[in-house]
Amino acid sequence: MRLSLSAMNPFSFLFVSTKRENYLAAYVLRECRHGRSLDDVLADRYILNRSTPSERERLLERPEFVSALGEQAVAEMKRTLDRGGSKTAVKS
Repeated sequence: MRLSLSAMNPFSFLFVSTKRENYLAAYVLRECRHGRSLDDVLADRYILNRSTPSERERLLERPEFVSALGEQAVAEMKRTLDRGGSKTAVKS
């Protein structure tokens, strides 16, 4: 059996979530369901140590993330990240 490369999208790897991103998303959703604010969870050392700023921004673009947390909470975090991410800096 031969696979045709013309049928495959050569850029499909760009849109695939990594296992690490899935774990981060699950952690953020779980913590938010336990009553923590999205801002607080994204500033958590667990998240900061295991993700880059661009990975955290990609979390906010995931459709299941937006629907689970609410569009308003995600929009607020996007504004915070656009202002320089001061709220997601490492806390001492």
